[in-house]
Amino acid sequence: MDNLLKDKKISETPFRKEVLSIFAKYSNAIPLSIIEQDLEQYNRITLYRTIKLFVQKGIIHEITISGEHSNYALCKAECNTISHLHQHIHFKCKKCQIIFCVEVDQFPSIKLPDYKIEQLEIQATGLCLKCNSSS
Repeated sequence: MDNLLKDKKISETPFRKEVLSIFAKYSNAIPLSIIEQDLEQYNRITLYRTIKLFVQKGIIHEITISGEHSNYALCKAECNTISHLHQHIHFKCKKCQIIFCVEVDQFPSIKLPDYKIEQLEIQATGLCLKCNSSS
């Protein structure tokens, strides 16, 4: 994590390091409001530009489920400026509203006649492990 900005050829600024450290604290996807709460001081435009840059460079990926506000999560694969190479399911818990990136042993393969799939996203909703065990 320490060299992630350098590896992605992004200038290391204190603000970018702070935003990256916020993502490192969470194992789930987080909305912009959480990032804003965790920042000590920020300029909204600078934050939006930083988020956009991190998505473009493959540091984080954007998750939008059912037209809601976007959530963001650290990329775990070797994502780059061309594509995000994730093989996981985005799962939203209906009770706690948290969005998780769930790794699966085998990601489904879908073939569509006359179409070339370049990226496949699977979204699921239900109860997460914590909420399911407390029901």
